[in-house]
Amino acid sequence: MDQDGPHQFSELSLRSKHGRRPRQRYPATMAFLPFALRRPWLLVRDLVVDRGDPDLEALGRLTDPERFLWAILPHAARTFSASIAMLPARSAKASAVAYLYCRMLDTYEDLVPQVAAREAALSAFADRFRHPGSDGLLKSPPKLEARIVDSADRAHVLLVERCELVDRIFSSLEPAVRTIIQDLVSDMARGMVWGSNVFEKQHGVLQSEEQLLRYCREVLGNPVVYVARLSMILQGKSPDLTLEQHNTAMRAGEFVQLANITRDVEKDLAREVAYSETLAQDLGRKLARPRASFGRGNRDQPAALHEVDSVDGADPELVERVRLARARFLQLALERASDYERFIDLHRSRLLCASTLLLLLFTDRHYRGTAARIGHAPWGKRRSSLTLLMLALPSTLSRSWTRRLSQRIVSDMTAASQAFSSPAPSVLPQSRS
Repeated sequence: MDQDGPHQFSELSLRSKHGRRPRQRYPATMAFLPFALRRPWLLVRDLVVDRGDPDLEALGRLTDPERFLWAILPHAARTFSASIAMLPARSAKASAVAYLYCRMLDTYEDLVPQVAAREAALSAFADRFRHPGSDGLLKSPPKLEARIVDSADRAHVLLVERCELVDRIFSSLEPAVRTIIQDLVSDMARGMVWGSNVFEKQHGVLQSEEQLLRYCREVLGNPVVYVARLSMILQGKSPDLTLEQHNTAMRAGEFVQLANITRDVEKDLAREVAYSETLAQDLGRKLARPRASFGRGNRDQPAALHEVDSVDGADPELVERVRLARARFLQLALERASDYERFIDLHRSRLLCASTLLLLLFTDRHYRGTAARIGHAPWGKRRSSLTLLMLALPSTLSRSWTRRLSQRIVSDMTAASQAFSSPAPSVLPQSRS
C-alpha cells in the first residue's frame, strides 16, 4: 500500500536511449507547493516521460487524488498534458479532470468491442453526473470489459478503474466549473454514441466529409468548447458562448482532431475503421505508417514512398489510397487553421493564450510531418519539443507575442496548402446523409 507521507515517493519508469530505466519521481511534497512552482517541473516531465512504458504498478499504488491526477495525465493526454500544465492554477486542475473524463469516454469507445455494451457504457458514464448517489457523490463508473492491445490501453483501463480519485477532485471544484465539465461529458458521450451507431451501420466506414467533420466535433470540438467556456469564467463572464464563439471553437476542434486522424490511418485500418470511403475495401489490412525523414537542415525532407513497409506486401495501390486519404485529411485540417487562431483570440489570460499556442505549435509540427509523409515538402523548420515549449513561454508575458507567432504559423499553413503542386483530390463524397 502506498503511503502518502510528506517524504514518500512513487515512481514511474522512463526508458533511456541506452535501454536503461531511470526513475521519474512524483514527490508527495509537490502537492503542497504553489502551482506556479510545480508548473516548470510538470512541463519538463512531459517532455521526457516515456508514454509507451508506463509503470502501471506505481500508478496503481497512488492513493492521493492530486498525485494520481498529475501522474496519470501524461499517459492519457500526450501533448495535451503540457498545454494543461501551462494553464493558470485555477484552470489547470479543472482541465486535467475534464481531460481525464474525456479519456475515460475514449477508453469505452475504443476498447469495448460490443456495440450495445459500448453505447450503454458511454451513456451510463454521463448519467453519473446527472444522477449522483444519495450521499451526493458520483456513482462508480460502468464496468469496463476491455479489449486490451498495448500498454497504453492498460494505462487507460487503470484510469477508469481509479476514477474515484478523479471524482474526488471534481467534487472539490467550484460549481460553475463542475457544470461545464458535466456538460462536456454529457455532450461528448452523446456524440460518441452517435459515432458508434454510424460506424456500426456503415460497417466501420464514414461515408462523407460531413460525417467526418461531425465526428471531429463530437470528440474534440466539445473539449475545445469547454476551454472557451472556462476562459469566460476566468474573465468573470457567463460561460454561455455566442453562436460565433461556439462555431469557432468547434472548427478549432476539427483542426486538432484531424491530427489524430492523419496520424492513425494505418492503425485504424488494422482495427477495421476507416474515415474515408475509399478505404472501405482495405478494412483489416495491416500497413505500416510511412516514415518521414526529417533533415537537420532548414527544411523537413519529404518522405519517399518506398519508405513505406507493408505487412500486406507493399501493395502499391493500397499505399496510394492511404496517401491520398491522408492528403485530403491534411487539406481539411489546414483549411481550419485560421479558426484555431480565432479561438486563441477568445482568451484574455496570458497563461491560457500560452497554453493554446503551445498546442498549436505541436499540431503544426505534426502537420509538417504529415506533409512529408505524403510526399510534399513541409514548411518551416523542424523543432524539438523543448524548442516549442521555449517558443510558447514568452506568451505568458506578452499577448502580442502570441498574436504574432500564431499569425505566422497559420500563414505558413495556409500558404503550404495553397502551394501544393498537385492538390489532393477529395477521397470522400461532398454530400451524403
